[in-house]
Amino acid sequence: MRITSFFTLLLLGLFIVSCGGATETMENVAEDAMDKAGETMDKAGDMLSGEAVTISPMPATQEFPDAAITDWQYKGGKFMYTTTGYEFAQQTPDADALMCANSGKGQHAHLIINNEPYIAKYEPTFEQALPDGDHYILTFLSRSYHESIKTDAAHRAVMATVKDGAFASTTDIEEPMLFYSRPKGSYVGKANTENIMLDFYPVNVTLGEDGYMVKAEVNGKESFDITEWRPFYLKGLPMGENTVKLTLMKDGKAVEAPLNPVTRTFTVEALPTGE
Repeated sequence: MRITSFFTLLLLGLFIVSCGGATETMENVAEDAMDKAGETMDKAGDMLSGEAVTISPMPATQEFPDAAITDWQYKGGKFMYTTTGYEFAQQTPDADALMCANSGKGQHAHLIINNEPYIAKYEPTFEQALPDGDHYILTFLSRSYHESIKTDAAHRAVMATVKDGAFASTTDIEEPMLFYSRPKGSYVGKANTENIMLDFYPVNVTLGEDGYMVKAEVNGKESFDITEWRPFYLKGLPMGENTVKLTLMKDGKAVEAPLNPVTRTFTVEALPTGE
């Protein structure tokens, strides 16, 4: 209907011009109508070709009210987690119902160093080399489908000084920060590509309509302002390489925060023919 109305207006303007009643105002109207019609046709074409990306909140997910990292150390080149109310390598009960990519290895910790792609670990003790120096580190307990448990007790966010494979010192991150988690890697097959989870982790930030928000830009085309901390589904992503850029915003401007914004590239693929 919108395309029809634009062309009706356009034709009316052209008719007046042809009858000698042209004015600068009507020429502008005709030009505006043409521009808007073109924009609408582009959007309609994207939708018909499956290229329009949409974002929608995920359903409520399994809660972990008692999950906690009670002790967390790095020494001898190893990370060591002590947890309560949570089990590594177990399938989260609602994984099958959510229809998004799920790890067959079960629940795990996400370890994010300097906002680089996370490292997933399915056991509470594991080796991980870290170069000497200062690092922004976030770790949180994750559901088997990679969604973070969004509670104070289930995460640690620190500025760590590493020396010889150990924490020489750690201090809690005090400034606002935004850490990227998902999408990541490759998604293959309909079951994994129809709903691709967008998940992130704000630190020292409360999202809301009148305060901080997260701008999610997909493939440099669509842009979404997120004012609630929860996971989302990205739908309609094209096959091949995709990018998501996340920016912590306040009052319409990017926050001057460490490692902000962050961009990640991932791939979406169909199953090979015959599978």
